[in-house]
Amino acid sequence: MMLKVKCAVFGRLDNNCYLITDEKSGKSALVDCTEDSERMRDFIGDTDLKYILLTHGHFDHIGGVKGIKELTGAEVVISREDAPMLGSGKLSLAAFCGEHQINAAADMEVTDGDTIYLGESEIKVMSTPGHTKGGVCYICDDKLFTGDTLFYCSCGRTDFPGGSGSEIIESLKRLAALKGEYIVYPGHDRQSTLDFERKNNPYMNR
Repeated sequence: MMLKVKCAVFGRLDNNCYLITDEKSGKSALVDCTEDSERMRDFIGDTDLKYILLTHGHFDHIGGVKGIKELTGAEVVISREDAPMLGSGKLSLAAFCGEHQINAAADMEVTDGDTIYLGESEIKVMSTPGHTKGGVCYICDDKLFTGDTLFYCSCGRTDFPGGSGSEIIESLKRLAALKGEYIVYPGHDRQSTLDFERKNNPYMNR
């Protein structure tokens, strides 16, 4: 399987959004969707967008979902636990941060171990709570999309509603236990590798 990854940074919180494309079929998915803007639409381009894969339900990761779904017809994918955030600015923290949320809804609610098929590529869902109750990572080939669970030498905050310090440490342990090497594509900050994080991330070594 060959999966091409393109990254761009959006929004005032410098969110990484990823356009992933199964090169054989040409079908694509967007990992997180910070905004519906001309720049986001240019980023997606004329790709055959099948899914919007949300790592969790905070406003800075879901802000453009409704508009991009209406534009492309892509299915909105989020965990069962975080799905209510799509319809509530209070739950997504948009209201808390002074942001106006355009509500959306999930087409597919996923849980740990689910598989999403993108052309000939298989994307595995891994439940990684801690930053939110329903945080997930998406795994395909040697690529690991970690949202706000795992960052370069750090991890996501746990002091928001639904966050848990003990849960995020357990999630990081699960990620560390994955067999093999992965490129880490986080929700913010620079890319990394799982081997580097295993060796250097203080939260992964607790």
